[in-house]
Amino acid sequence: MLKLNLSNKPAWLDLGHGVRVRLLPLTTALMVAARNDQTIADLPQDATDEQSALVFAKALGRLAITGWEGVGDEDGQPVDVSPEGIDALLDVWPLFEAFQTEYVAGGLLLDQEKNVSSPLPGGSSAGATGIAEPAKANARTARKP
Repeated sequence: MLKLNLSNKPAWLDLGHGVRVRLLPLTTALMVAARNDQTIADLPQDATDEQSALVFAKALGRLAITGWEGVGDEDGQPVDVSPEGIDALLDVWPLFEAFQTEYVAGGLLLDQEKNVSSPLPGGSSAGATGIAEPAKANARTARKP
């Protein structure tokens, strides 16, 4: 069953290492806007999946992250959220992984759910019959060493 979250309020996500970000809900509009980001259009044709994932995550992050805690400059002074700061934050591997796993993948899981439904009784496998011959006898138990 699909559980709809009708709240449009930002929510906090803990990325680990003392960093948490406030994120807008992952909506279709947000995903479409991220896909239309110029940085994605500028990717070379031979970009790897990893390169594409990083560029997409940064584009989505720039749209979705509205606040953060635990992010500072070289001197440890808190910094305001900015597009450059979001890109730098997502260049930190463990934070990128947490963002991908906890935020981006949540939206993509719905896409996968539609592909694992069992076939309908009237579908293409409805009239299929087994072609294997039944076993003539039970197999013997393997000997103990």
